Amino acid sequence: MITTESAVRALKDAIVKSEKTYDHAMIDRAITVAITAHEGQNRRSGEPYVCHPLSVATILVELGMDSEAVVAALLHDVVEDTAVELSDLRRQFGDDVAALVDGVTKITKISFNSREEQQAENIRKMLLAMSEDIRVVIIKLADRLHNMRTRAGWEEQKRRDKAKETMDIYAPLAHRLGIRAVKEELEDLSLRELDPIGYHDIEEALELRKHERDEFLAELQKKLTDRLAEYGMHPFVAGRIKSIAGIYRKMYVQGRSLDEIYDVYAIRVIVDTVNDCYNVLGIIHDMYNPLPNRFKDYISTPKPNMYQSLHTTLIGKEKIPFEVQIRTWEMHYTAEYGIAAHWKYKLGIQRKDKLEDRLAWVRQFIENQADVDDAEEIVRSIKSDFTSDDVFIFTPKGDVISLPLGSTVVDFAYAIHSAVGNRMIGAKVDGRIVPLDYQVKNSEIVEVLTSAPPGRGPSRDWLNFVRTGEARNKIRAWFKKERREENIQKGKQDLERELQRIGVRLPEDRMQELIAAQSRRWHYAEVDDFYAAIGYGGVAMSRVLSRIKDEYARIMKSEEVLTPEKVVTAPSRSHHNNGGVIIEHTDNCLVKFARCCNPLPGDDIIGFITRGYGVSVHKRDCVNVPRDTAHAAEPERWVGAWWEDDSDRSEFKATLVVHTADRMGMLADITTQLASMHVMIHALNSKDNDEGEATISLTIAVNSVEHLNTVIAKLRKITGIHSISRG
Repeated sequence: MITTESAVRALKDAIVKSEKTYDHAMIDRAITVAITAHEGQNRRSGEPYVCHPLSVATILVELGMDSEAVVAALLHDVVEDTAVELSDLRRQFGDDVAALVDGVTKITKISFNSREEQQAENIRKMLLAMSEDIRVVIIKLADRLHNMRTRAGWEEQKRRDKAKETMDIYAPLAHRLGIRAVKEELEDLSLRELDPIGYHDIEEALELRKHERDEFLAELQKKLTDRLAEYGMHPFVAGRIKSIAGIYRKMYVQGRSLDEIYDVYAIRVIVDTVNDCYNVLGIIHDMYNPLPNRFKDYISTPKPNMYQSLHTTLIGKEKIPFEVQIRTWEMHYTAEYGIAAHWKYKLGIQRKDKLEDRLAWVRQFIENQADVDDAEEIVRSIKSDFTSDDVFIFTPKGDVISLPLGSTVVDFAYAIHSAVGNRMIGAKVDGRIVPLDYQVKNSEIVEVLTSAPPGRGPSRDWLNFVRTGEARNKIRAWFKKERREENIQKGKQDLERELQRIGVRLPEDRMQELIAAQSRRWHYAEVDDFYAAIGYGGVAMSRVLSRIKDEYARIMKSEEVLTPEKVVTAPSRSHHNNGGVIIEHTDNCLVKFARCCNPLPGDDIIGFITRGYGVSVHKRDCVNVPRDTAHAAEPERWVGAWWEDDSDRSEFKATLVVHTADRMGMLADITTQLASMHVMIHALNSKDNDEGEATISLTIAVNSVEHLNTVIAKLRKITGIHSISRG
């Protein structure tokens, strides 16, 4: 177990090893304040809590961050978790440190278990903190990295939740900031929790090939070093293995085998000048056969995170493909440390890519998210816009536009300018007309066809296929500004239809009060503004319905509105059953179970007399059952129904909707689990999406709600299953 003394020693050793000039007196004062403030506090693992901020500070020293960032890391939890006030820190350590601590404190509450509006606000605070001082987010990344390294103390569900949050938000941010080591470790640690079986399979496969791999890389390094020495060049040459998360993406998301991934093995060649990069490329291509369409020049066209390198994939006599990355030392520092290289190696100070210019994307992203009220949409934009895979597209004039992999020509148009996207009527790729949902590929030349100003405007259908958050938000912004009346009408119709579907029914005046209250909760002064936001997509319908359902349930409970449970009482045993169900005032009638809700023994049920077909039995909370049957259109047709206690529990069909990770073997695991429980499967359907997830619908045979709950509990233990609900 780590002790306070060993954590302090590790920090001091890292400072000495860094050979950077640090304010040792200020760091020592911060260590004393942190130890004193956190005295008596322990982590779940039992180690002193202060070991966490000490470890975060050590990570920042390894990244090369400055004294203020290291001190802020040491103090980042004292304001939130102890009696220390921000004013105390400002007085002792100055405004810069206090501002950093304040910025980190504001964003520590990001959680997928929090209320949606608070989550959206916390993410925005993080983005605003980034725009004011990028060190805030670098501290937060180090904080999350250490938490993920020491996650063993959390309960299982928290580990999975934090891993999902890390994969969705923090790893993409680390990638966009160019901090490769942090990004890859965050992804690997998260993957261990989200799909431990898939992670283990890859880890095991790599371990089995370890001896072969080490020999192969060592031989490559020697051959390259010797050949380059013949030309008077003595670069640094090193081998590396692709991260497990990177391999996982290509194996399980793109459906490749390990042998079909060409960049599992890679050699880095680091030289002194850009000319040397291209000279080395020519020598290596003379040594090995390059694979077609596998050369990428990120020197002339840097990635959005400023990554620069030459990439080429080769194959030698061993028939094993490998990648060679060629870069200068300065490019290498940027590739490894990203924005942190600004502090570690003083990069960007005397060059055109000044720090503020390199962070212009932060302000642009914040601007694009200004009108988005849905946390899921913001997270989706982070995942899509900060992806690890980019494509580089040319305009007809030769300008290069970088877009996330999977972007369409519409995304390309909006990346050029809002006006270009809004007036777009078509596109040509390499001279041929393509549909608007065409996904652009590397090195294609895209020409956007536009109408004369002002143009007809975008289509709502574009929202179904655009990839980037920038395009989505600009399309919504256009509809918000130009189609207000249309948005109001569409939003009102959509909301009324959905409320009818979920069974929310109130008198007209009460319904208007309910909707008006909801519009105020969403910070809209007028109900029409609320309808308009729903219409153009600024407010997610799922979030609106969730809040309205909660409020509706509260109203029903507080006013004790007559419900089916209060209309009838259980009948005496003299009323006979049919199929294990007792029907009020009826003997030996034909009973059938409604397919809309598939009631099971143990569910609260009610009967509906059908003309010529006996009684149809529904769950009481079925969407087709009026909340107040006494005031329904035909109240006499609704009758009480109960399960007979001593009934013969025959089998009933139940439908489950299972949301899972889209991984190999998932269906096999589910069917094997059901077979081990002797559960019959009547139907099974699976559909995946583009985000590595799948939805499986299966109809099974059970004999009661208790039996079904047991089945669900067993299925939830399968790795990769996110949620299960009754269909």
